[in-house]
Amino acid sequence: MGIKGLQGFVERVCTDACRTVDLREMAEKHHVDHPDFPPVIVVDAMSCVRYWYTPESWVCGGQWREYLANLENFIKAFTAAGIKLVFYFDGVIEEKKRDEWIKRRLRNNKEIARIFQFIKTHRKQPGRGMFVVPSALPTFTRFALKLLGQKTVCTLQEADFEVAAYGLQHNCMGILGQDSDYLIYNTCPYFSIEKLHLDRLVTVMYSREDLCRALGLTLTHLPLFACLLGNDVVPESLLEGFWYKCLVTSPHKNSGYCRRTNILLAVANYVSKIPCSYSSLKHLEEVLPLGSDKTLLYRGVESYLLPGQQSLWIPPNLTNCQTFSLEQQTAMCQDKEIFQLAKEQHIQSENYAIFNILSNGEIECSNSLEDEHDTEIPGQALIYRLARQHIYSVLLEPGKGGAYPLVKEWFVYFGNPLQQPELIQPVEPSIPDGTPNLKTLWFAKGPDVEKQRYSTFLACFHLQEGMEELQALEAPVAAFCCLLAYLMMQVSSLSLEDLNAFVALILCLKGKSAAQLAGLQLAQVDSRAVHLGAVFVRGLTTLLMANSACGFPFRMGDLMPWEVFDGKLFQEKYQQSHRGCSLEELLEGNDSLYTPFQNLKSLICKACMAKKRTIQSRPRGYGFTTGSQQREFNPRFQQTHRSSFVPPYHNQMRKHLGRNPQPQGKK
Repeated sequence: MGIKGLQGFVERVCTDACRTVDLREMAEKHHVDHPDFPPVIVVDAMSCVRYWYTPESWVCGGQWREYLANLENFIKAFTAAGIKLVFYFDGVIEEKKRDEWIKRRLRNNKEIARIFQFIKTHRKQPGRGMFVVPSALPTFTRFALKLLGQKTVCTLQEADFEVAAYGLQHNCMGILGQDSDYLIYNTCPYFSIEKLHLDRLVTVMYSREDLCRALGLTLTHLPLFACLLGNDVVPESLLEGFWYKCLVTSPHKNSGYCRRTNILLAVANYVSKIPCSYSSLKHLEEVLPLGSDKTLLYRGVESYLLPGQQSLWIPPNLTNCQTFSLEQQTAMCQDKEIFQLAKEQHIQSENYAIFNILSNGEIECSNSLEDEHDTEIPGQALIYRLARQHIYSVLLEPGKGGAYPLVKEWFVYFGNPLQQPELIQPVEPSIPDGTPNLKTLWFAKGPDVEKQRYSTFLACFHLQEGMEELQALEAPVAAFCCLLAYLMMQVSSLSLEDLNAFVALILCLKGKSAAQLAGLQLAQVDSRAVHLGAVFVRGLTTLLMANSACGFPFRMGDLMPWEVFDGKLFQEKYQQSHRGCSLEELLEGNDSLYTPFQNLKSLICKACMAKKRTIQSRPRGYGFTTGSQQREFNPRFQQTHRSSFVPPYHNQMRKHLGRNPQPQGKK
């Protein structure tokens, strides 16, 4: 979260603490000064994703191939300068930050409502001033960087602490991010991602020493200074009276400054007069209105102490530097071997959400670009809940009496006030011989186990009857069909036109470069397609979770959005389908896609019919321009638009889309 207003204060008022630096030159100097330590920058990835996402289109679900190319270029720029990057992602939301997380999510809901209102009014994407990152961007960024060969760490506690600790312990050249907490930690230099010019590798370095000089403080004062301004440990609401007293006695009051700037200066003036000692801290705890918890200041100061560091504010015998110390006994999973593997895969960014469930039975999902006024499409959190319940039953062991432990979900959707987590009951999927245990799915070897992994994965999405046909497809296409079939089964308002759009998307996406997709122009943007794009991309994270739980029947790389989705291309296919265009236009005149199109559509409709779900035609073409020009149609594409689709094809998968006849096994 950082310290409210501190970053802007440094940039506007303490300009001497903002130094423009050339990272190439710094890397060369670092190499000379530390010949045994290659120049490494540790990256706070969560504070960088919005700067990495530069594709023009962002509302349609994400321009994933463009984004992947951006990440590749980012890495290449640093590699060319001899700088190694290490990327850190938040792996947990600590309890002390839950309230702030909830406030942000509720605030984001209002921003998203404004975005949909704009799209409905203007039929186009809002300007960058309303920008929100595409749904699940941080999750897929983590896997993208790993696939690009980068060291990627998913944390066991708040990322800023682990980033600062890594930078200090590994003698890093610096930290790249945008979080004012890095001005407080006594660690390596802090570089701005916001000010970075990638072409020249020039950015701004924020100097703690110069900040201290400007404020009359020492480095030792900074943690207390941060606590008295309000941070993750000490709530701002408890400090209003204290700030008022500081403002009254401050010699630095300036009517040209905003109130927050004057508070920062006044608190700095107050702190500068306090002797750095434990007794001073204890005295402060007594005089400040900290409520019932008089240890807030102590815990706040201690939260900035990195491994091996001590502070004059805290006696050495009391220092209890933060380390991850989750007791196995309190975890949902009591099997040490499973727990350890889940933890290792979590840290190395190899699984998704599994460790959070096995360790404390809690999981969260942030905002998605969903239209709260579209009552026909439930929130993605509700659409995928049944699949998650099946996944939880794969992961967790029932207790005495056969009852599973409940999983706490913090999922953002319209109508959920987030006042407390929802308690979700695991539900066993329908598997004839019962759900295999985790020991088997994760550790056993052989073709029979590979088949069990694949079938258990499919059972989480109610698709085990289609296993043979799905295995005959290329892995990304099979995963896409799993997700699409589940969506069509769960959301009764989805129509034949929606199905056509999704199937055309997966077929037409193949072979398109990032540059080709970037060049695709949309005459207008449809709000329902925006909503569906976000729902689909969130579904991919559910595939990731199921794949991780079932022992990786797919490679994680096959489940990534750049393999199966593009926001603008989906918008185009959605609009074409709903205005009743020909199949030739939908498939871009490529008649070799006709049979694969019918086959994939047949597979999905068969799965739906097995669950007594008939997909009806329901065009929503109003408001879109219908092309009036005549063209010559290839006879193979001539077909009438039926009101419902009866699958005419059953066993032609291998002929037209055949690949990977066996599941791929554990990675």
